[in-house]
Amino acid sequence: MKVLLPDTIDLDPRLPDGVVGVRYDHRSPIPDEHTDAEVLVDWGRGSRSLADDAARLPRLKLVQALSAGADAALAAPFDKSVAICSGVGLHDGPVTEHALALILALLRRLPACFEAQKRHEWAGELGGMQTQLTPDHITSLLGADVLIWGFGSIGQTLAPLLTALGAHVRGVARSAGTRAGFDVVTEAELEKELPRTDLLVMILPGTPDTVNALNAERLALMSQRALVVNVGRGSTVDEDALCSALTSGGIAGAALDVTAKEPLPADSALWDTPHLIVTPHAAGGRPVGAAELIVANVEALRAGGELRNHETRA
Repeated sequence: MKVLLPDTIDLDPRLPDGVVGVRYDHRSPIPDEHTDAEVLVDWGRGSRSLADDAARLPRLKLVQALSAGADAALAAPFDKSVAICSGVGLHDGPVTEHALALILALLRRLPACFEAQKRHEWAGELGGMQTQLTPDHITSLLGADVLIWGFGSIGQTLAPLLTALGAHVRGVARSAGTRAGFDVVTEAELEKELPRTDLLVMILPGTPDTVNALNAERLALMSQRALVVNVGRGSTVDEDALCSALTSGGIAGAALDVTAKEPLPADSALWDTPHLIVTPHAAGGRPVGAAELIVANVEALRAGGELRNHETRA
């Protein structure tokens, strides 16, 4: 068995006997001598290259994406016999760290502090005596109502940290109940939850069903002090509606690590929208435990066992 390993990450998986790992240039077509591979590990391959792989790798049995969502691989024209697995779980820690950094930066108004520092100005209104919760501002997680929309493994990693800092955390997922000790509601109940939400954290996948999931109507349901943080997919937020809500004071602030178009064009209105932090898709990018996942799924493939993170295809 031959496994194609991308050059975008330093990988040295301990593959089973009889399995050969071959490094490939993620920017180039797979060399002809390696088109007999049965496993393709995808990390930064790109849609066009994956489409080429689908046409040129006739023996392929598994595409192992290292991203939390295998969107690109699922959209590529791979034969239905090819299993596609995601990297769910590999990004829980790094994305949680970034989400927490964005949340705290918004709460403590760090961008405004940085701007004051550039002006050599002691902005007394940003320090000193502060009110924790007001109708138009929130300055602490203590007592804050947090809603995590997309309560998968990343959300379940973030939730206990927010709870430890004093927040009341709920999740939104496809099915209601309790997950990891937290109350979870379905999206059908989302609009009832938004008016009392101080902080909305979005970790939704990019699918046709989630395009512009946070739209003008839902933003209008949120309070003036509410904050929005998106570390999921850029397509899930109606960016024009978000700009309007921030400019008009409909919500207090937002932070986006992902945007509908990446890189974000220089003429995008997002750059100049008030009370908005933009980071360049920096939350993930560090799949932790990738080698172990690859080995586990290669072994399962050879044994006819159950694959981890196997994606259901339409």
